[in-house]
Amino acid sequence: MKVRPLAVLGLILLFAADVAANESSRPAHAAEDPAVEQEARPLPAPSPLQMVRTLHLMQDQIATGSTEAHIGQRGLLGVLDTRFMELAPEVWQSGKNVHAAVSFVLSGGNPGLLRKLLDLGSSVVAENDRPLVEGALAYVEGREEAASNALVTLDPSTFPPTMSAQLALVQSALVVRKDPAKSDELLDFVRLQAPGTLFEEAALRRQVFVASQTDRIEKFQSLATGYLRRFRHSVYAGNFRQRLASASTRIDFGQDKSRFDGFVTMMQELEPEARRDLYLLAARASVEQGFTKSARLLSEQAQKLAEGDPVSASRAKLYRAASMITSPEDIKAAAEDLRQIDRSHLSASDVTLLDSAIAMAGHIQTMPNAPGALAERPKPLLTKAASEKTVDTSTQEQGLEQLQALSKARDALSRVDRLIKNQASVTQ
Repeated sequence: MKVRPLAVLGLILLFAADVAANESSRPAHAAEDPAVEQEARPLPAPSPLQMVRTLHLMQDQIATGSTEAHIGQRGLLGVLDTRFMELAPEVWQSGKNVHAAVSFVLSGGNPGLLRKLLDLGSSVVAENDRPLVEGALAYVEGREEAASNALVTLDPSTFPPTMSAQLALVQSALVVRKDPAKSDELLDFVRLQAPGTLFEEAALRRQVFVASQTDRIEKFQSLATGYLRRFRHSVYAGNFRQRLASASTRIDFGQDKSRFDGFVTMMQELEPEARRDLYLLAARASVEQGFTKSARLLSEQAQKLAEGDPVSASRAKLYRAASMITSPEDIKAAAEDLRQIDRSHLSASDVTLLDSAIAMAGHIQTMPNAPGALAERPKPLLTKAASEKTVDTSTQEQGLEQLQALSKARDALSRVDRLIKNQASVTQ
């Protein structure tokens, strides 16, 4: 369904009653014809439930990449807000319409509507619906504790599919910090209840991050692949890629070959340039976190995609060499690679990392008890006490710890922090 006809459909539904009423002004003789009289009878105004369904149809187009729908929803939300606030109190005596009001507000509508319903009292908001209405109002107003107290104990499966999906999506956000596993379970429920909708798109986008937090790497990769295949053109796909980058910088892909192979497969869904940049970001973070095998694997993938881009090629070479200087077998080649890197292609933070890595490589190569290939330079004279002292850590461990101390918390991690902050600004 194209977006423009969809927007027109929304306006038709909203103004059908007014148009029909205007057209009922007809010649007097028309009343004598029953068929004409029946045709001219004003159409019933759409119910709140019907109007919210129209809003959701438009919002679902956002998940397919329609910027027109993304812009158009603002106008539709405004029209619906005016219509809802003008409806007579008796309209809201239907539980379905109250649920529609909650869904409207959770979809970006004016929270003043829920305040109005609560002010109308028990004749409108039944006692069993009060936690839902009060909790939804607290959630959109940022009163997290009140929202949690009202909503977390509700059972989403007792509500109609759309309302159940929205409720579970909110619940997952409320519990994610204290109980990521429960949040993940709720997001699974959302995807089952509302496939192909903006609710599923939002659930997938959030669940990728939750899966990485709970170290469910296979699920993380499966969900990310699914999102990139089905919602890569979503208006919110940029936010998803930020979440993907943030999650990827926290995973040690060198622990398991299948973990890294799965990540490479997932990355095939991205465009080459985006794939290269994400490999570089993850490789830099791996260096700083001491995931040396992961850093090497990721930087080598980036090198394959950096042809013709000297800046990306220099970064990939830096991260690969930095990950290798703690290896006795590779330190000589790694040190040479570090010295050959063109500094003009690096950012200030990468230059700092380069200097740290060169200094550490030189330090390791001249360390006492350096193994085999590291001992080509003359060893400094040692005192008897020093020569008899037992080395309590390996050369690799010493070098790794010092490299981490020199480069920890620099550019890559600050970028990750910015990505996390960006997530908080997305409401869907």
